Amino acid sequence: MRMIRIPDDEQLEGYAEYLEAFLVWMQDAGYTDYTQKNYLSDVRQFLLGLDGRELEEVKKIHIMSFLSRARREGAGDATRNRKHAAVHCLYKALIELELLEHNPAVGIKKAKTEKNRAPVYMDEREIGEFLQAVDGKYRGRNLAIFLLMAYMGLRVGEVHALNVSHYNAERRSLQVFGKGRKWRTLPVPEAVAGVLEEAIEQRLSPWTDREEALFVSQKGRRMSIRAIQQLAADTFDRFQQHLEPHQRIPYSSHKLRHSFATMLLRKGADLRTVQEMLGHSSIQTTTVYTHVSNREKEEAMSRLDVKLPGEAGKKS
Repeated sequence: MRMIRIPDDEQLEGYAEYLEAFLVWMQDAGYTDYTQKNYLSDVRQFLLGLDGRELEEVKKIHIMSFLSRARREGAGDATRNRKHAAVHCLYKALIELELLEHNPAVGIKKAKTEKNRAPVYMDEREIGEFLQAVDGKYRGRNLAIFLLMAYMGLRVGEVHALNVSHYNAERRSLQVFGKGRKWRTLPVPEAVAGVLEEAIEQRLSPWTDREEALFVSQKGRRMSIRAIQQLAADTFDRFQQHLEPHQRIPYSSHKLRHSFATMLLRKGADLRTVQEMLGHSSIQTTTVYTHVSNREKEEAMSRLDVKLPGEAGKKS
């Protein structure tokens, strides 16, 4: 994992020790580079708004004021909740490191997000068409990345963290390091295994012999999360280039994971199995994928035998 640098800022000099400690804590806890960067940015914003106030003196109202200001500046529910999580983690870290004793972020409620909104997903035909849009100099590598998301449900960060040694060709299985620093073992579909093994054979030469990344960039380093997300965005653009702008769906790399979960459930997999394959800590998170399509609703309605008034005595 590459080293995250904390930018210099005269206004934050008094908090430098705390920021360094927070960074060390996140690295030790296994937070991804992406999360470290976002949390540090959020915490810096929070600290700048304290006007030099000591962290021991911060009250719940100061944190709520910070979150309210973020709202006024256009932050949505998810961003607001991330900023809250960042401040909460800052205090949690400093308490564990015995630098502080109290966490004023505890007890502040999360913003209610649209939990009941069905995730955007693609059906199997659309996934096939999307994969046809994968091209470029490193098509084999890129195709393997998208197959791992669409047919094995990996998160972008999990694809980023894969090492060559995590794939077992003999058992056709993949070790995945997911959220909460938890490992899970996934069987690799035969078709996916063939593409994955070819991608490993054609793997770009790493910058150093110590680089173990399964997916390597042109620069010889582990592909970053941002690079994978951009790769997906570019491919989705090609996939929908025949459509008018207003007809295009805002797909992202994570939508491939949504599609995987939806396909499994529609093919009869039980919720508990899908939870394990997705690496969800709570089955409640998995239930969001039990959404029903409009077509399925129409099919269900068509099975009803509707009896109108006055037809009760008529013979069918």
